[in-house]
Amino acid sequence: MVIGLGIYAAYLLVRQAVVNEEGEQRALDNAQRVVDAECEIGIYLEPEIQRSMLPYPRALHVMSVAYTALNVGLTVGWLIRMFRRRERRFHEFRRATAYATAGALPFFLFFPCAPPRKLDHMVDTIADVSGIDLESDLLSRFYIPIAAMPSIHITYAVVTGLGMAQTSPRASVRAAGRLYAPLVAFIVFATGNHYILDGVVGAALGWMSLRAARLRSRRHRPS
Repeated sequence: MVIGLGIYAAYLLVRQAVVNEEGEQRALDNAQRVVDAECEIGIYLEPEIQRSMLPYPRALHVMSVAYTALNVGLTVGWLIRMFRRRERRFHEFRRATAYATAGALPFFLFFPCAPPRKLDHMVDTIADVSGIDLESDLLSRFYIPIAAMPSIHITYAVVTGLGMAQTSPRASVRAAGRLYAPLVAFIVFATGNHYILDGVVGAALGWMSLRAARLRSRRHRPS
């Protein structure tokens, strides 16, 4: 609890530093840099992914709700479940989640990046389809709206998905864990909240956080 609150406090400090007129302009400039980089290497596919889903507003509504609420909720919920079951690897996955969040903060501070839904040729499905205003004064106080790079949703999905796949006693949950990160990736691309490069960096951050947490656990394990 204390670790989580401390990291969230640091997150809010980063928010205070970057969410201003200058930071928002930097975020739009950085978003264009990401688009240009994806175009150069041939992976700017987010508009096509979103267009494929626009004829299905109900599915997009479900995706938008999942993006805004379920991802972080499942990450926290799975950690609570591991704790209550006295799972021996609880501390490893809790540490990986903390490492992942802390590792994303320098990106958010030094490379603020607007999400694709802020660009003229993309649709803000959360607002236009689901009617959720993420930019409202109330909601925007609790998160950084210009923190697309890396995708912390995919980072958490990698950590949580592997936690489910490696620790659950149920085969169905283990299978769902393996599919969780790819599903989250599709959701964040289709809803216009992240670029493919965000996803790649976010997945790498999740994997490295797990690796670092596992190495630390091994060093502190009684011989």
